[in-house]
Amino acid sequence: MKQVQTTSSKIISNVEKVIVGKRQPLVLSLVSWFCEGHILLEDVPGVAKTMLARALAKSVGADFKRIQCTPDLLPTDVTGTSIFNQKTTEFEFRPGPIFSNLLLADEINRATPRTQAALLEAMAESRVTVDGKTHVLKAPFLVIATQNPVDHEGTFPLPEAQLDRFMMKFNIGYPQMEDELRMLELLQKGHPVDQLKQVISAQELVDCQKEVREVYVDPKVREYLLQIVHDSREHDDLALGGSPRASIALFRASQAMAAIRGRTFVQPDDVKRIVNPIMNHRVILKPESRLRKKTPELVMNEIVSEIAVPVLSTSTKSS
Repeated sequence: MKQVQTTSSKIISNVEKVIVGKRQPLVLSLVSWFCEGHILLEDVPGVAKTMLARALAKSVGADFKRIQCTPDLLPTDVTGTSIFNQKTTEFEFRPGPIFSNLLLADEINRATPRTQAALLEAMAESRVTVDGKTHVLKAPFLVIATQNPVDHEGTFPLPEAQLDRFMMKFNIGYPQMEDELRMLELLQKGHPVDQLKQVISAQELVDCQKEVREVYVDPKVREYLLQIVHDSREHDDLALGGSPRASIALFRASQAMAAIRGRTFVQPDDVKRIVNPIMNHRVILKPESRLRKKTPELVMNEIVSEIAVPVLSTSTKSS
């Protein structure tokens, strides 16, 4: 797993020239990308959500496209459309911004449900169907969608089915004062993202995605992560627990987390680190639980704390 660890270190070091003091969101972003998953960033304006996406794309030399979601955005504005060519008297397909390595869907909840649905097939299967013809998206492919948690006027909340398509949902948060002072220093003569260099190739990232799948997951760890998902389905505070897609996401993300940390096997701590970003947006609280000020994060922490952590054998740790 040395290749994955080295590659992730290069990307993180490069992106931290732009995003200061936010190591955890960077690691979670790489975990999701290495798992071929997608990310939903929910945070207030101005905390570098867009810069994170741009910096990741530049670090990998990836093809980057951005969609500014608005109520009048059409599905064809995302996927592309066929245009009649008068010279050849034939229809020609003009690909939309979805045909990129990294797509930023800014303020996704401002787009209509019909336009939001245009992303579903691409996110689930890395392909797009337009006019009855299927087009395969080139790897690596990552969707980073953003939304503002405090401004709900003129928005269309994402349905549970679409939220489940995102492997992770997390926020970046405000910087610490010393980090913000460093940020002002970096921005004095121009934005550092404009000088950011490519540190790995897109093919190297694809190789890491294949390598991550080889990380060993002990049967005890598999039972442990499945127990977390199953307990969420039976918890008194939850009306809806994690789906089988949540189990797969937890399994794959724990592999990536172990690989980034340079291990060939998954430890229970790897699962704990990614439970909240993977599970919080997939569970639904009961109304009475909301009145008691419960949050998905609190409930998931309760579930994890009540499950016995498995002890791995020495042979597993030395593998």
